[in-house]
Amino acid sequence: MLSQTAEYALRAVLHLAEQAPDHPVPVGDIAQALDVPRNYLSKTLHQLARAGVVTSTFGPGGGFRLAAPAESITLARVVAPFDAAAERHCLLGRARCADADPCPAHARWKGISGQIERFFAATTVADLRHGAAPVPRASTAARRPPARPR
Repeated sequence: MLSQTAEYALRAVLHLAEQAPDHPVPVGDIAQALDVPRNYLSKTLHQLARAGVVTSTFGPGGGFRLAAPAESITLARVVAPFDAAAERHCLLGRARCADADPCPAHARWKGISGQIERFFAATTVADLRHGAAPVPRASTAARRPPARPR
């Protein structure tokens, strides 16, 4: 569902959330910890810095750290510079796919992609760090169909 760049961005931001917030982490240390290419990760982190997700410090002792507390950074904000996770795309790749002109998968995919959008918008880096899932709002839970017995 996500591009490799967006996945690296999520992994890097989660790694930064696990570090001391007052000490920048060098890109080489992050790349080694995540086992990802250093140069590719460096470009990814700089895009996150331009988006205001992380801050960078240059020179000796420099590196990256979160620009805000992990509790206030949503996954949607982390992947936004790389993927339009919050933007719906046709599952079958059609240029035009909407309620008025649906593809064969549209009706079912619309609901699933909406759930994905809500997950990325409601889940913070801190939620992942602590292994917590966002609590669904009552209105969301009320719209879910009942589970079918097996």
